Amino acid sequence: MISPETEEAIIPSNLSLTIGVLGLDSENPNGDGSGTITCKATAVNAVTYGFKIENEAEVKNTNGVLDHTFSREGTNNYLVTVFAYSSTGHTISLFKTITVYVGEKPLQLVWSDEFDIDGEPDDSKWGYDLGNGCPDLCGWGNGEKQYYTNRPENVKVEDGILKITAKKVAYQGFDYTSARLLTKDKYEFTYGKVEVKAKLPSGSGTWPAIWMLGANIDTVGWPACGEIDIMEHWGHNPKIVSSATHTPACSGGCAGTKVGETTVNDFSNEFHVYGLEWTEDALHFSLDGTILYTYKPDVKDSNNWPYTKPQFLILNIAMGGNWFTIDENFTESTMEIDYIKIYQ
Repeated sequence: MISPETEEAIIPSNLSLTIGVLGLDSENPNGDGSGTITCKATAVNAVTYGFKIENEAEVKNTNGVLDHTFSREGTNNYLVTVFAYSSTGHTISLFKTITVYVGEKPLQLVWSDEFDIDGEPDDSKWGYDLGNGCPDLCGWGNGEKQYYTNRPENVKVEDGILKITAKKVAYQGFDYTSARLLTKDKYEFTYGKVEVKAKLPSGSGTWPAIWMLGANIDTVGWPACGEIDIMEHWGHNPKIVSSATHTPACSGGCAGTKVGETTVNDFSNEFHVYGLEWTEDALHFSLDGTILYTYKPDVKDSNNWPYTKPQFLILNIAMGGNWFTIDENFTESTMEIDYIKIYQ
């Protein structure tokens, strides 16, 4: 009998690895988009097999078969390594590179408000910024003239529409009132597609916006939190609708970073869908489903791409600013929102 100390080493041999990609055929040379592969290994004198996909942890079994599904979308190359172990613990290995296609996963509706109950906006979804920002940030940092309230004169749901109304009225020492709704502490998200169907107010001095801020604004401040302006409109430049980003590297239109602008002649008479598709790689701004502007820095860092953390949504009409005035004949105007949908 051979003692354990003098046990003869058993070395596996003739290791082979085949990798099948689900749905692979002449029309789908890298698979059907599911991203699923089946690895099969055989070797002489092997009792256990180990599979390692890229840098993931090794998975061991005795039958030499492993199913794996990749999740990274697109066509990518992956390294698959297999190990064959003998009863004496000796091993051999080999590797193969496989090309696999993973199709884009369909987006799912994760949050919405279709404003189908008249009265106050749903308080499970919406909060408010109130006042004029004083004493910390009077005029909200832009010299705005309105006082934000949650009064029905300024914000209400009526006939399936959210209505935010800016008014010329003396209130709390200010000459105008309006409303600013936000989902902060109600709903925050990272990456996804946003659609807001809206009809904009009119009148020189109005400044409606559909926009987002980083949920970490209270700890890192602005603009380190990142701002995404899905839609901004200024009444003194009535036919131009704008999209923009604000980061430590650039606020709005800067060198190498333009502001996306488009002409919308019927902005106050017809509803349009203002959209954002936010991915790990880019921000795509759209109007009625057509992408009009993309923000996508070639090299991303915390200064130009703070968009890796949750953001919340804001809806408001500001009145006036440091760089424009309000029409002295302005009385009131309303932004109407039919629905808001967020997909991931």
